[in-house]
Amino acid sequence: MNTKRFFTLLLLSASAAASDAAIPYFARSRSVVATTSAVQNYVVIDSDVWKFARPDLADIRLYDGEAQVPYALIKQSGGNSTEETSAKVLNLGTVAGHTEFDLDVSEMAEYDQVRLQLDAKNFLNRAQVEGRKALTDRTEVNLGSSTLYDFTAEGLGSNSNLKFSAASFPYLHVRLASGIRPNQIKGAYLSNFSETKAAWIDAGQCLPVSGLAKQSTFECTLQDGVPLERIAFDIAKSRDISSQRNFSRTVQVQDERETEIQSGSISRVFVKRAGETVSNEDLAFDVYSHRDNKVRVIIENRDDEPLPIQRVHALSYQRRIYFDPRGKTALRLYYGDGKLGAPSYDYQQFFEQNPDATAAQLGPAEANARFTGRPDDRPWSERHGWILWAAMLIAVLLLAATALRGLKSTGTPDANRS
Repeated sequence: MNTKRFFTLLLLSASAAASDAAIPYFARSRSVVATTSAVQNYVVIDSDVWKFARPDLADIRLYDGEAQVPYALIKQSGGNSTEETSAKVLNLGTVAGHTEFDLDVSEMAEYDQVRLQLDAKNFLNRAQVEGRKALTDRTEVNLGSSTLYDFTAEGLGSNSNLKFSAASFPYLHVRLASGIRPNQIKGAYLSNFSETKAAWIDAGQCLPVSGLAKQSTFECTLQDGVPLERIAFDIAKSRDISSQRNFSRTVQVQDERETEIQSGSISRVFVKRAGETVSNEDLAFDVYSHRDNKVRVIIENRDDEPLPIQRVHALSYQRRIYFDPRGKTALRLYYGDGKLGAPSYDYQQFFEQNPDATAAQLGPAEANARFTGRPDDRPWSERHGWILWAAMLIAVLLLAATALRGLKSTGTPDANRS
């Protein structure tokens, strides 16, 4: 029993030792100079870190001398949040040939957007929004106007959102231009929209290549280890060709085996009707994180003219290492230990991003001068396999010799009897 416990403890200690961080185990090293040592700093993970670190970046460590500096690894994916609640539609009717109504929005303390539920297709309309302290209040505050549209027939999308600066009035008055009847107003939803912008790095370079007819094809060569997470387009604006001024195109992303790994769409809308202008474009889409040497981006033109694409961007979300220098200005970043697991810091668990965080200076990539690599922690049998093979061969030879002697000894009496 004691022997079993001894070997169990030995294995556990060996496993723990294998997962411990040590500077000589890292293949790569970088200097980190804190710009302002009194506030939160960050460095952006670049292509060399992606190339030599683990795919999950778990083996990154920040050191002050021989001591680790806690950090938080944050993906700068941005995002938005919308708190939505229904608003009660009141006094819905027609005034001088156009639809007007009030909204009871007292359930939400602050809001900046109203989404209308409309039973209407193929229209262009303008909505005026006013804030009121009471339904009978005529000293309303102008919150601005929004363009509502539905271009189903053209395949160019729709918009039924009224957007304005953050407001807290208990009532809103909405006045629509002629064209939408009161019975087409089916509901209204109030929301408070907040958004943080994503940050990106280049995942590779995309160049045009020849492809099939009715397609525009680009080949993207990706940097080692950098995940592809977004495709974006720079497309020149044309005043002459309507198919290039207003368009909606399907886009495929294929790997080197010509297998589709993602599809998306890009569009641009610029329409003037009855004195109203709608301008909107969406020239990028997300890709499920993908690592490959090359991908192809294929734009389906159908029977339309190819778009004047100036550039295709292969992008990856920024990953930032946030840390508190605590008065230190010269630190070192280490990575490149494939057997090292992710650290566990209170700093990561309770991380709060400081809006005044500054970018630290990340030095040039270089080999770690102290690198030795980890000790070989494989079992003795794996490290000395040749000894086992030799022992097995000797055993086979001994067994063969023993069998041969046995055959000879049993064969002698038979020969004497004959």
